[in-house]
Amino acid sequence: MTGGPSSRAPRLDDAFLASGSSSFTEFVAGYRPELLPSGRPLPVGASIEAPHGTTIVSLLYGDGVIMAGDRRATMGNFIANRDMEKVFAADGYSVVGIAGTAGIAVELIRLYQVELEHYEKIEGAIMSLEGKANRLASMIRGNLALAMQGLTVVPTYAGYDLDDGAGRIYSYDVTGGCYLEGGHHSSGSGSVFARGALKKLWRPGLSEEAAVGVALEALYDAADDDSATGGPDLGRQIWPTVAVVDRSGARFVPEDILESHVAAIVESRRGNPGGAR
Repeated sequence: MTGGPSSRAPRLDDAFLASGSSSFTEFVAGYRPELLPSGRPLPVGASIEAPHGTTIVSLLYGDGVIMAGDRRATMGNFIANRDMEKVFAADGYSVVGIAGTAGIAVELIRLYQVELEHYEKIEGAIMSLEGKANRLASMIRGNLALAMQGLTVVPTYAGYDLDDGAGRIYSYDVTGGCYLEGGHHSSGSGSVFARGALKKLWRPGLSEEAAVGVALEALYDAADDDSATGGPDLGRQIWPTVAVVDRSGARFVPEDILESHVAAIVESRRGNPGGAR
């Protein structure tokens, strides 16, 4: 026996059945714009004291690209979180690190992950690395109204270009400007100090192990001079997040390997606490 009309499943709106672009963000913007971060502006004159993520470093190595982020989130002069994740896998061959207002940034990255997955399902193909970088730029541009009110999001994007067989690093500004970087890049409040370490330690063709060590050294230097950047916490066993992307895909470095790198850095700096190796 079949049920009456009241027992039927609700019919999808026509918007779900209409043809359109392969962009999930564009669909939501047209259907329910208030669900997007950019669709919920602050009232005029309002301000929010929210946790901020800090330092992200990226560098190319022989087989691909590495991205690392510290784990501290700050709110003014307070430590809001000691073990926040700031580096995420965007898809199978790219990663994204966040700096700026933590809540908005994490929401934007989750939306970006869905955006890339939606594209693959609609088009039946993986978007090019440059296309992914430009798609993220358009999403950052959509957040400009919130950025002007202090809720800034400035991610760093990195991935492996399957067509060219090489790693790539892309940086952004608050207006959605997208820039292809060279051998290394850093962003966030500790980026100036991290960049100094990268300039001294990075060189083309590094092995994966050496590149992970350079990324950790850079974060260590940033934490030395920037109070908003959290260094490796030996007491709490909190290590930076380090992602590696090469031809086999994106993966995260296990904590036991990070611990051994940190132990080597600490040992090498005994008697020379103010400088890198």
